[in-house]
Amino acid sequence: MNKDLIDDRFGRFREIPLELARMGHRVTGLCLSYRPRARGWISDGTVLWRSVNAGRLKFFGLSCFMAQAQRLAKGGDVIWACSDSFYGIIGHVLSRRYGIPFVFDLYDNFEYYLIARLPVLKQLYRWVIRECDVVTCVSKPLERLVRSYGRHGPVYVMENAVRRDLFMPLEKGACRERLNLPRGSPIIGAAGAIFRNRGILTLFEAFERLKAKHPDLRLALAGPRDMEIPQLPGVIDLGILPLENVPLLLNALDVAVICNRENDFGRYCFPQKACEVMACSVPIIAARVGSMKERLADYPEWLFTPDDPGALARTLEHRLNDRRTAYPPVLSWADLANGLEKIMASLVQVPDTSNQKRSRFSTRL
Repeated sequence: MNKDLIDDRFGRFREIPLELARMGHRVTGLCLSYRPRARGWISDGTVLWRSVNAGRLKFFGLSCFMAQAQRLAKGGDVIWACSDSFYGIIGHVLSRRYGIPFVFDLYDNFEYYLIARLPVLKQLYRWVIRECDVVTCVSKPLERLVRSYGRHGPVYVMENAVRRDLFMPLEKGACRERLNLPRGSPIIGAAGAIFRNRGILTLFEAFERLKAKHPDLRLALAGPRDMEIPQLPGVIDLGILPLENVPLLLNALDVAVICNRENDFGRYCFPQKACEVMACSVPIIAARVGSMKERLADYPEWLFTPDDPGALARTLEHRLNDRRTAYPPVLSWADLANGLEKIMASLVQVPDTSNQKRSRFSTRL
C-alpha cells in the first residue's frame, strides 16, 4: 500500500490487528523490512510487533524471520498471514507443523507481484490457497479468482475500510485554506499511488484536454510516485501528505479520480482511496474495471474506460455538474475486525474464563 506498517502506522495490516487487540484479544505481529530500520519489539497500542531486517544478503534476515515466526506460532491460537504470497506460504507451513488454524488474507492479487511470478512460488501460493483453513480477500473479483484455483473451503470478502475519526465530510473552503489551494477554482484530483501502472498518465492527458475548455480548472495530486509530475499549468503537486491531511485534500476536491488499468492488478484490487473518498462524501469517478465497476454499477456515468483520456475527460466534465454522492455505507476497520473475529473464533475452541460473552484468543501475524 506504499506505506510502512511500523513507520507510518497505516493500512489494513495495522488497523485490523489493532482493532482485534482493542476487543481484548492478544495480538502479536512479525514483519520483515527490506530497508534498514530499528529492530526488535515495537508497541502500537496493545499490539506488539517484532521487526526483522532482511539485510543486504537477505539470507540471514530471512533465517531470523523464520526463527521468530516459529517461536510466535507456538504460542498462538490462530495464524493470520498477509502482505504477500511468501508470507502465506510460511504461515501455512507453520500451521501444519503446529496444528494451528491459519487465515490467509489477500489484499491484492499477489500473483501480480514479482515474487509470485517465480515458477515454484507460484505453485506453492496456489497450493496454500487451496489448502489453508480460510481465505479472506479484498474484492469479489478476487474471490472468483481464488475459486478458479480450485479452492473449495471458506472464502470471505473483506473489502478495505476507513478510520472514521479521520475520514468524514469537512467544509471545503476551510480544507482548501489549510492546504493553500485556490478557493474559487474547480479542483479535481487524486490522493494515492501516482504510478504509471495505475493509469495516471491518462489523468494527465484528460486534464490537459479539459484545461483547454475550462482555463480555471486545477488538478491537485498527493502521494508516492514512480515518475516526475508533469509541469503543466494548473497542476498542484502536494507531495506526500501526512495521513491526517489526506482528508483535507479529499474534501477540498470537486471530483476525486480513482485511476486504474485493465490488468491483473486493476481487475482484482479494491482501492483504499475509494473508501476514503466515499467516507468524505466527495464526488468520485473511477476506471471501469474490477471492484469499482461492480461497486458503481448503478452509476455507469461515474465510470470511465481505462487508458482512454477522452472518456476520462468526458466523465470528469459530467461529474463536475453531477455532484451526487449516493454511496453505499463505508465500513470502518472495527467493522472488518468484528467480521474477522467471528471467522477466527469459528476455527478455535478457547474456553472463556473472563466472565464475558466474547471468548479471547491470541493471534499471530
